Amino acid sequence: MTSHILGTILQRKAEEVEVRQRQISYATQDARARTAMPVRGFYSALKRRVDKGEPAVIAEIKKASPSKGVLREDFVPAQIARSYEKAGAACLSVLTDIDFFQGADSYLQSARFSCMLPVLRKDFIVDPYQIVEARAIGADAVLLIVSALSDGQLAEFYALATSLELDVLVEVHSQAELDRALKLPLTMIGINNRNLKTFQVSLNTTLALLRAVPKDKMIVTESGILHPSDVTLMQANGINAFLVGEAFMRADDPGDALKDLFFSGPKISGFRR
Repeated sequence: MTSHILGTILQRKAEEVEVRQRQISYATQDARARTAMPVRGFYSALKRRVDKGEPAVIAEIKKASPSKGVLREDFVPAQIARSYEKAGAACLSVLTDIDFFQGADSYLQSARFSCMLPVLRKDFIVDPYQIVEARAIGADAVLLIVSALSDGQLAEFYALATSLELDVLVEVHSQAELDRALKLPLTMIGINNRNLKTFQVSLNTTLALLRAVPKDKMIVTESGILHPSDVTLMQANGINAFLVGEAFMRADDPGDALKDLFFSGPKISGFRR
């Protein structure tokens, strides 16, 4: 079941993929994917930080959103990526959806090639084509949204991504979705505090689900991390991996905003209970 917003996005995405496949075939993208430069290790970059008790920040590069419109007029992905890297981000997330987030594949490429951080392709994946395409354009990881896919698609797409050496962030925002996600041999689970049916945000989403996640799975809390107190709350509950974008995109210098949010004061480290 999808809402009007998510359903509209997914329908448009399927149409977009059809057009892309007519322009560049699956076989061509697959060949490009299998000869692409080595991946940088998205999960391992996060885990190194988490193992040291440090915030593992996936800093997002996002020009616009369906609910908020344009977030940043002065949008230069390479500059933003370097700013994030200097400020201590562990990884990047780059929006590539065109119609709803004003993203582009070139933004991902520009960001990745301007720094040394691993990059997640943030998009609405509905077809295997997008996974080989992600690897071909330089992504180190992809996002699979449980509410957008069937169990069969999740298993197929996860297997394809890992066969291409891509890391996979599997995103949920309910117990039912978490139960479905845990059927996969995943290493990390993203808990989205933004309800994709309403676009409302609540950090209680992560807090309500975290104890149902096996201890060997890394939790990445996504959306709604706006203040140092939000970071402290998550760390007190044993969560040290974060995906944050909107809070940075509106700042004069996104890297300075990252430092202010995560590295400007004492933080509490905890263990998942």
